[in-house]
Amino acid sequence: MPLKVTNMDKLAKWFLLTLAIILSVGAIMVYSSSYIYAKENYGSSSHFFSQQLIFILVGVLFAGLVARSKFSFWVKYGVYVHLFWIVILALTFVPGLAIEAKGANRWLNILGLTVQPGEIIKYTLILSSMAYFENFSKFKLVEKIQYGIPLVAPLLLLIKQPDFGTFFVCFLVISFVCYLSSFPRKYFYGIFISGIVVGTGLLFLKAYRIERLLTYLDPWKNPKTSGFQIIQSFLAFANGGIFGQGLGNSNEKLFYLPEAHNDFIFSVMGEELGLIGVFLTVGLFVTFIYLGLKIGIRLKNRWAFIVVSSVIFTIGLQTLLNMGVVLGLLPTKGLNLPFISYGGSSLVSNFFGVGLILSAVNESLTKDGQTFFILGKK
Repeated sequence: MPLKVTNMDKLAKWFLLTLAIILSVGAIMVYSSSYIYAKENYGSSSHFFSQQLIFILVGVLFAGLVARSKFSFWVKYGVYVHLFWIVILALTFVPGLAIEAKGANRWLNILGLTVQPGEIIKYTLILSSMAYFENFSKFKLVEKIQYGIPLVAPLLLLIKQPDFGTFFVCFLVISFVCYLSSFPRKYFYGIFISGIVVGTGLLFLKAYRIERLLTYLDPWKNPKTSGFQIIQSFLAFANGGIFGQGLGNSNEKLFYLPEAHNDFIFSVMGEELGLIGVFLTVGLFVTFIYLGLKIGIRLKNRWAFIVVSSVIFTIGLQTLLNMGVVLGLLPTKGLNLPFISYGGSSLVSNFFGVGLILSAVNESLTKDGQTFFILGKK
């Protein structure tokens, strides 16, 4: 049977092409921002670069498996997948499995691999939240409380770790899914405002969070301690100017800027690629988000629309928060730049989101004219 190309098929291919370009830029910048640090600490300048390529390969394979699965599977069993990852998230408090770093229990040691369960929870929450809010009116009072626990549980665990940045993202993801669903608006606004109030209260419970807020307001007050990282980020963008210092020529990555290949990789991009490179990178993400939302809007399945739109919202939100932090527009939160920052958990989790989008597209194409997709016959 010959290949039948549809508008959705073209849209999905442009979506993947944009993602491929972002991944390529990310891989190049991971090497550029880390090769000196990697050589000094690991004896190989390509240490982080080679690992990032492995993460990308694993992510692509994972996304392919999810894409080839039926979207109806994720609608039906997404809640159970979410419950499984809540258990995994809870294991970050188990001695022997948990890895404590910088006063937080966010990571697990699984077969020698460092895994951050909070990353994938962002996406399993989409599936669980959708099932809950879309069926909310059918539940009895006891069921509303019972089935709402899986939405609240990961938020409490993230606070306990503590990981306020991921908590904030997860809260907004739940709110976004709730807004798109058939959940009554009169309840939504009340819950959302209450959540903001509670989140603000939690912000002031820990001294280091207050210090971050004060640093955000005036980083120059403590330039050698709490304000050091963001000041170095400012200097990176200032050094980059319009055209940049050139790929590989960043000064800030020479042990000045902490997390140069992780949370603050966008700062290195600003220094090496300049304002032009920054705008092009932002343009790539805007294109990616636009195409993703357009895919969601064109899907006839309401549940698919909610999932696709929510995945794009999650990726877009993290992009906005990361860029906002490194530009000094937001307090530091410790969030990666999707598909660009170094990190296996973040990268593979984002690929899971992409896989969900492609699964929805594949199912839509199969039902609408028995078409084919880039991954092969369904």
